Amino acid sequence: METKQLQQELFRYLKDSLPPHLSLVDELSTLLDLSADSVYRRIRGEKPITLEELKKICDHYHLSLDQLLQLKNDSVLFQAPGISEPIVPFLKHMIGMLQQFKYFNSFRHREIHYLCKDAPFWYFYLFPAMAAFKTFFWEKTINNEAPLADKSFSLQEFPYHDCFTVGQQILEEHSRMTTVELWNLESIHSSINQVAYYRDAGIFRHREDLVAVVDDFIRMLDHLQWQASKGVKWMPGMGEAAQKGSIQFYVNELILGNNTILLLLDDKRSSMITYSVFNYLITKDERFTAKAFETFNTLLGRSTLVSRSGEKDRNRFFNTLRDKVNELRK
Repeated sequence: METKQLQQELFRYLKDSLPPHLSLVDELSTLLDLSADSVYRRIRGEKPITLEELKKICDHYHLSLDQLLQLKNDSVLFQAPGISEPIVPFLKHMIGMLQQFKYFNSFRHREIHYLCKDAPFWYFYLFPAMAAFKTFFWEKTINNEAPLADKSFSLQEFPYHDCFTVGQQILEEHSRMTTVELWNLESIHSSINQVAYYRDAGIFRHREDLVAVVDDFIRMLDHLQWQASKGVKWMPGMGEAAQKGSIQFYVNELILGNNTILLLLDDKRSSMITYSVFNYLITKDERFTAKAFETFNTLLGRSTLVSRSGEKDRNRFFNTLRDKVNELRK
């Protein structure tokens, strides 16, 4: 492919990647500090872009030269928010996720497909006690934050109101998207183990704190079951009048898989995979995303749809999960 064609292809790709309300010319004028006319000449291929301009574009839009040159190798470029920081405060991590969801909802059509090795983390922010526990656990046990080293969990001392507020905002944004989720009986197992470990290690300051967390865990499952029965999402306490995006809830009792989020934004697809517990990688690589969607759809074909219909399977699945959670009270 000639240089002019490559350059035109680059700008065509960028235009297709932007939400419809954003102007590529305006975006590039700001990014490259050029006039609109200069940008138009580059888009048409009349003026070659410089290496410095190409670097700015690649950095800003998270592109690789492999993508631009359409090289057929096994390299895949991922964006890893927060990777340059030694420890990302959990509130900052959540704000970053909120910004991602707001970006998703800037598209006219948006779907999120989730292969749930673990329950999606935003569901733990449906209710405040569970939200506080999960935030404390992630900060103390995963981020290893020094101020929490000798602390035990107390709802009174660690309510994490700020994180709960952002979590509720993430849920609001998530509820505006069409959702397909694939769960397994093990999808809440890691969270059960976390509560059990803190219980057995004496890290709950008071038994009342443990009971409150378990109660909210059950409320979370009740809410998810109710959403699955109706096939739509809404926030707790808002009632069915506040129904928003649709949800298809599948159960696969054989294959665990991993935590993978697949996105369809208008006609563009991208993938998110988790690493280091709650961090995530994002890619728009067409080959990777096509393979991930293919695998996801294959798993759906071997799973049971329990939203709207499938009452017997739905009740059996959620009753089994509730029985496991209620064991934590002992």
